[in-house]
Amino acid sequence: MTPAARIASAIEILDRVLAGLPAEQSLLRWSRASRFAGSGDRAAVRDLVFEALRRRNSLAALGGGCDGRRLMIGMLRDGDTDPDTVFTGMGHAPAALSDAERHQRVDSSPVIDLPEWIVPLWRESLGEEADRIAALMGQRAPVWLRVNGRKSSVEQALAALADDGVEAKADDRLEGALQVISGERRIARSGAYLEGLVELQDLSPQMACAALPLNSGDRVLDYCAGGGGKALALACRQDGLKIDAHDADPGRMQDIPARAARAGVSIRLTDKVTGKYQLVVADVPCSGSGTWRRSPDAKWRLDEANLGSLIATQSQILDSCSKFIAPAGHLAYMTCSLLDEENDRQIAAFLSRNDRFSLISRQLWTPVTASDGFFLALLQRKP
Repeated sequence: MTPAARIASAIEILDRVLAGLPAEQSLLRWSRASRFAGSGDRAAVRDLVFEALRRRNSLAALGGGCDGRRLMIGMLRDGDTDPDTVFTGMGHAPAALSDAERHQRVDSSPVIDLPEWIVPLWRESLGEEADRIAALMGQRAPVWLRVNGRKSSVEQALAALADDGVEAKADDRLEGALQVISGERRIARSGAYLEGLVELQDLSPQMACAALPLNSGDRVLDYCAGGGGKALALACRQDGLKIDAHDADPGRMQDIPARAARAGVSIRLTDKVTGKYQLVVADVPCSGSGTWRRSPDAKWRLDEANLGSLIATQSQILDSCSKFIAPAGHLAYMTCSLLDEENDRQIAAFLSRNDRFSLISRQLWTPVTASDGFFLALLQRKP
């Protein structure tokens, strides 16, 4: 595909996404209907779509409107490329610019790439760093790996990745955290990944898992396990743990047995939680505002009603999973959100209705201090 044809495809996909179809579904639909597109074409079109969604408002200001065509016009102008050189109407290129598009007045006033309704909450939550973090959310997210210390050293993992064309570097903020520099699309086929030497996990949740108290013999519950990333990180960190994984939708956990086998650890899946645990991890459903550069369409789908529903669900989960904490045990409440309503205020509300627990520590990671936005509150039940 020519660069112009890729942009034409991105316009088609963006229009579907802006009409309400999730980005991944829209990309998959296009890919299935476009057998002529090679892997490089699919990757390039995906990058165009995700960049446009990350910076929707600012590109709309440059392009004159918020549809796929004008977002692409805005992206070209932002990159100092004359849209007339791409929008030619020749071959598979987008239709030629109209006079109105060609002479459209560019809005140069400052723009924040967030839904208007959430900007006050964002700024209240993040203070002086709010706009800087919003700008960083307009950039592509780095890829991070976690070295499995049960099977490999950092040096061995780096060498194994390099053998398969994946360049990575260690990060001095956390032992075992690797940032991928190049070759990220080769990771899933690399020997280091297939043999369990490394696992995909962003730096921020890696740091959160490393901050949790663990002792050999502890019973640990990953209450909202999903794909099991937190359970795997804890199992690889400490010998002798008895780890259970639970999720309200058991289907989300279907990959855990294979991932655990690859990592060389044991994780038990459970539909019904019983007994007491020394540590319960609750990585709750949330707005995902800390990961919006990875799933940028999600920020445009979120509305106040959705956020309110999520906050209610978080509150219910906190109350439910707190019943499984042993005396002097810990509850780790986690979100991939940057909003106070889902983080500190949620914890304050829980403590106000439950005097058996106290707050031990809390931490908010952002793209300024780590990678994705991620929140951890560590609570302890009284003996």
